Amino acid sequence: MNSQFVKELQELVNNNVIDKAVAIKIEDYYSAKKSASPNKLFTIFGVLGSLLVGLGIILILAHNWDNFNRFTKTILAFLPLLIGQIIVGISILKKKSKTWKEASGTFLFFAVGSSIALVSQIYNIPGNLSTFILTWIVICLPVIYLLKSNMLAILHLVFSTYYAFEIGYGGFNFDDTPWIYLLLIVLVLPHYWLLLKHKASHNITSIFNWLYPLSFTIVLGTFVKDFSELGFLMYLLLFSVFYNIGKIPFFEDQKLRRNGYLIFGSLGIVIMMLIMSFDSFWYVEELLFNAQESYVSFVLAIINVLILLWFYKRKWLKSFNLFQYVFVFFLVLYVFQFNIPLAGTLIVNILILALGLTTIKIGANQMHFGILNYGLCIITALVVCRFFDTNISFIIRGLLFVGVGVGFFLVNYTMLQKQKQLK
Repeated sequence: MNSQFVKELQELVNNNVIDKAVAIKIEDYYSAKKSASPNKLFTIFGVLGSLLVGLGIILILAHNWDNFNRFTKTILAFLPLLIGQIIVGISILKKKSKTWKEASGTFLFFAVGSSIALVSQIYNIPGNLSTFILTWIVICLPVIYLLKSNMLAILHLVFSTYYAFEIGYGGFNFDDTPWIYLLLIVLVLPHYWLLLKHKASHNITSIFNWLYPLSFTIVLGTFVKDFSELGFLMYLLLFSVFYNIGKIPFFEDQKLRRNGYLIFGSLGIVIMMLIMSFDSFWYVEELLFNAQESYVSFVLAIINVLILLWFYKRKWLKSFNLFQYVFVFFLVLYVFQFNIPLAGTLIVNILILALGLTTIKIGANQMHFGILNYGLCIITALVVCRFFDTNISFIIRGLLFVGVGVGFFLVNYTMLQKQKQLK
């Protein structure tokens, strides 16, 4: 136990705040709690050790592979898998520590992959990379719940994302859509739900809070096939979903660095809108409502609406936040303003300016310099974009940048003075 904590307990006893018996109970409680909790550093090194052992075995076998006959190669192909299963079995039956389970599960995961690859190579079994990855992660999926392994769940997410990437981006034929990816993500959601329920403030849960939006952001582009302009709407709707999820009190009440949904959503919305703020973006001949992108956009729009209705039902909407409703404006723009570039461009620029001012207001109300300067950065980015596609003189452009710079200084200085007055 921390020596400073023991000293403080003794000080409370000396000052008659608590008696000796209560102090002993408190000390025993925290000592038992500390001994029961796994050593995080040991867990990390255990997982890394499993990775290195697995890679070392693969390198040794690869170096001498051509010297073995087919029967020996087959035995060696299954040997890591057998060892991994035995270790995992011991972890479950003997109820080993969390570190042991994470390390054994990681070893088994890569043993499965190496065995599949080696057997395919030995017997010349045809197949492609995406099929290999899909088979690998499906076989290892039950082990996530048998071991309650966070590392296996992370590997499942990473390899599922890579599978979708390989299907949608990895070849010369981009006609395939990785619909199975959605099923793979759903199958690991119960593990994530348990983390949110029981370990909401733990670092491992924060990792998942970042991995899920990152994975969806990477994969969504694979669903864009026939109408690329609608891909921008799809991404804006996805980022709106992230932002609205991040505004749920469960996530919003946590530290900002743990709320990957809110950060991904906010940055994504701003970036998509900046891209759409150029007038050339709105020159489109025809809007296809029967394209795959239209169906995906419709589903994402429904999800956004359902989340907002949930907010209204729970009375979580304490004030108007433009970020939560910006998808509505873009749905209207995409349906009605594609052939009127001036209207689309003007409305988007006004929306970006409004988002910047809204963010500045939120930062000022919360006395948060990060949010405040983020709002100023949005306005600066808008000015920079207009610097490249307008014909105004360089003097006016220079004055705009000077004005933004002065605004940065004045806004930050004003809030700093307010903070000093409140202290």
